[in-house]
Amino acid sequence: MEQRLWQCIRRLAPLSPRFVSVTYGAGGTMQARTQATVLRLKQETALVPAAHLTCIGATREEIDDIARTYWQAGVRHLVALRGDAPAGTDYTPRPGGYAYASDLVAGLRRIADFEISVAAYPETHPTALSPQADIDNLKRKLDAGASRAITQYFFEASTCLRFLDRCLAAGITAPIVPGIMPVSNYDQIARFSALCGVTVPAWVTHLFEGTAKNPELCRIAACIVAAEQVRTLQSHGINEFHFSTLNRPDLTCAIAHLLGVRPPRETDS
Repeated sequence: MEQRLWQCIRRLAPLSPRFVSVTYGAGGTMQARTQATVLRLKQETALVPAAHLTCIGATREEIDDIARTYWQAGVRHLVALRGDAPAGTDYTPRPGGYAYASDLVAGLRRIADFEISVAAYPETHPTALSPQADIDNLKRKLDAGASRAITQYFFEASTCLRFLDRCLAAGITAPIVPGIMPVSNYDQIARFSALCGVTVPAWVTHLFEGTAKNPELCRIAACIVAAEQVRTLQSHGINEFHFSTLNRPDLTCAIAHLLGVRPPRETDS
């Protein structure tokens, strides 16, 4: 998996993304591996890494130490998240830890002048009391010092646009970057969407059903769907997008090609 990760990085690097985010595993696992990957990205590539930090799995002191290590290594961008509890359990703040993402953002701000991204949920976080409560929580994270929000993925561009309108009505003016999830495996995406509260429209099901035995057809459909999502949002003035690659770079590269984003040729100056 590590070899696959670095193959993915080398494949995506020529696209010159503004930053690449490096995630934790569920429940805050793989912290040490995430940290090693982020530091290697900083040392060995021209990419700008954005390291995930979650409230789960560590005390405040431990998280603060990780943040200081990142700052000393020249890593300036963090993604601050509450984190998801292990499957089958409810989230409970860890004694001695940061309770929620807004607390984590404020804590990171006290350590150094990081660029901080946080999460947003166009269809509402599954544990939120209401859509408005979820937007209020997003505002708390941004008011605590976050630089931008990156959304959970969605399939209907209208879902994202309605969410952005609600955020604006709530007084949120910070950048909100839509998350795009190309469908590399429909059955996997359908299961994951059910867990995290993402609506899979009937047209998506109809389009991708039966593609498990035809991966080439799945890739073509995934590229077209994602590119059209981006084009629709661009027509409303949105020009930054966060792609979930899941260590499968070919889909993201193909979508970028469809959208006219290409690596510079060797002859280009």
